[in-house]
Amino acid sequence: MEGWIAVTVSGLVTVSLLKPSGQVLTSTESLCRLRGRVALADIAFTGGGNIVVATADGSSASPVQFYKVCVSVVSEKCRIDTEILPSLFMRCTTDLNRKDKFPAITHLKFLARDMSEQVLLCASSQTSSIVECWSLRKEGLPVNNIFQQISPVVGDKQPMILKWRILSATNDLDRVSAVALPKLPISLTNTDLKVASDTQFYPGLGLALAFHDGSVHIVHRLSLQTMAIFFSSTAPRSMDEPAIKRPRTTGPTVHFKAMQLSWTSLALVGIDNHGKLSMLRISPSMGHTLDVNLALRHLLFLLEYCMVTGYDWWDILLHVQPAMVQSLVERLHEEYTRQKAALQQVLSTRILAMKASLCKLSPCTVTLVCDYHAKLFLIAISSTLKSLLRPHILNTPDKSPGDRLTEICAKITDVDIDKVMINLKTEEFVLDMNTLQALQQLLQWVGDFVLYLLASLPNQGAPLRPGHSFLRDGTSLGMLRELMVVIRIWGLLKPSCLPVYTATSDTQDSMSLLFRLLTKLWICCRDEGPTSEPDETLVDECCLLPSQLLIPSLDWLPVSDGLVSRLQPKQPLRLHFGKAPILPGSATTLQLDGLIRATGQPKIDHLRRLHLGAHPTEECKACTRCGCVTMLKSPNKTTAVKQWEQRWIKNCLCGGLWRRMPLSCP
Repeated sequence: MEGWIAVTVSGLVTVSLLKPSGQVLTSTESLCRLRGRVALADIAFTGGGNIVVATADGSSASPVQFYKVCVSVVSEKCRIDTEILPSLFMRCTTDLNRKDKFPAITHLKFLARDMSEQVLLCASSQTSSIVECWSLRKEGLPVNNIFQQISPVVGDKQPMILKWRILSATNDLDRVSAVALPKLPISLTNTDLKVASDTQFYPGLGLALAFHDGSVHIVHRLSLQTMAIFFSSTAPRSMDEPAIKRPRTTGPTVHFKAMQLSWTSLALVGIDNHGKLSMLRISPSMGHTLDVNLALRHLLFLLEYCMVTGYDWWDILLHVQPAMVQSLVERLHEEYTRQKAALQQVLSTRILAMKASLCKLSPCTVTLVCDYHAKLFLIAISSTLKSLLRPHILNTPDKSPGDRLTEICAKITDVDIDKVMINLKTEEFVLDMNTLQALQQLLQWVGDFVLYLLASLPNQGAPLRPGHSFLRDGTSLGMLRELMVVIRIWGLLKPSCLPVYTATSDTQDSMSLLFRLLTKLWICCRDEGPTSEPDETLVDECCLLPSQLLIPSLDWLPVSDGLVSRLQPKQPLRLHFGKAPILPGSATTLQLDGLIRATGQPKIDHLRRLHLGAHPTEECKACTRCGCVTMLKSPNKTTAVKQWEQRWIKNCLCGGLWRRMPLSCP
């Protein structure tokens, strides 16, 4: 169940659960019988689904307490059971020389949300701090020889106890103002990260400590050894220079009050004591010189990790230089093809989105961004349209109509669309007339895209033209071929849902012509055999298309105005909340064929394929990653359209997040 947990300053724990019906169940219990003041608290989760709460009253002379909290629902009521776990005293308070040197515990954090056995503690005075890392371990309890003679301990029968052991501690540091912990699992960074074994420097191994003098230290999360230092001032200081010898600046220094590391620890975001939000880029090599291949292996591994886990990879893009893009895309594709077919199917759309965001970083690959987004759109349309098909007889063990469509279209290579259609059970393709009409805009895009691709075949020698990669992609061409067959069948039921073509002859069957040419192109590059070049006859026929049909000018996604590509020169950018940044565009990108946008050009809803006009009157939202624009409210209430729009409520086609736009869409 979804919910939240809170710990009060008086030692109470409160849990609220949200039921699927919308009802909220709330319960409050005391963490222990003897309640005390709680100044700091943190939570972590156990493998069994329980919650571990760590609390401290702010004094280093008091123990840090740990409790296991079990949440359950009994008779439609939320129930909380608590259990006291072993507590600990910080090492600095048990040392006679430091007993009163660090009177306050200022930071208390578990090293990971799913690891309740390791905790980070920071005790501070007015001028300095000390950080300790503790681990909860299960240890055997020694049994006295007298009891051994009565009942010998054999094997696993030895009694065990849980005990906190200190892993590491720092020397005296400047006063710590904020702590940020990495999100990568410790097991991943220690064992599975093969590239990290070549060098001891990697941000995922460390946590960030911010100090009152404005500096930020990256320290190893277990040994607490310093790995890198960032100074906010221009004059760097020696790591060995003691804090007492550093000159004191007049007035309060700017320092972070709160920080967060990104998913792969390659970026650090913090808010300082003046209310300013800053982002720091953390090099994968922690500032040390690495071989180019090793640097690529670092980035490739992290991209694979994000692809499998679903985490956003924006912080990895901060470290990708234009010269790396082509190599990273190729290596990422190689690793993807090595996976099992089932995993490839799960990751098929995510790797396309990842490739698209990488290709934006280099002017040499910017047209591939259009291709990858078109493939994402094609996959989404294909899966949506196939999901509308229902078997004629329910509860049949046979394949679904969508699977049969794919199988038959792959088996029958006939260039006549009607002969392919005869082999299908057309009764499985019967849909409501209103549904077919509501889908017309998506069907129109399929028809326009097929026509555009075939018309661009004679210019295939120019790779800077959008759509170039489709001409050798047998899988995508086969998907377009399947959709053409489905559209042909639906056209028999509702002729007005067919794509509209402007032809020079009234008697010309445009869909049959396009299907015939598409099939010939598909045969040249389908998966069964080696890719062959299109014959001269096919190229000649495609050359004649502009004289037979009006070639549409496809509205590609706008050239991205994101900040990631502007950060590649490693020059700091200053931004202002609520104001769009004025950044110089890339002249190389804007000159490419198909990406030029005239002032006042009509806008289009990229997901619904509806024209919005030059100055849209409907409220729109835009993707922060790819620039895709779509309306906030749906103009159509058909069930099939709702099913299509439900896909994009949380995320865009590329996985990016939405931002609300003013009425005048840029």
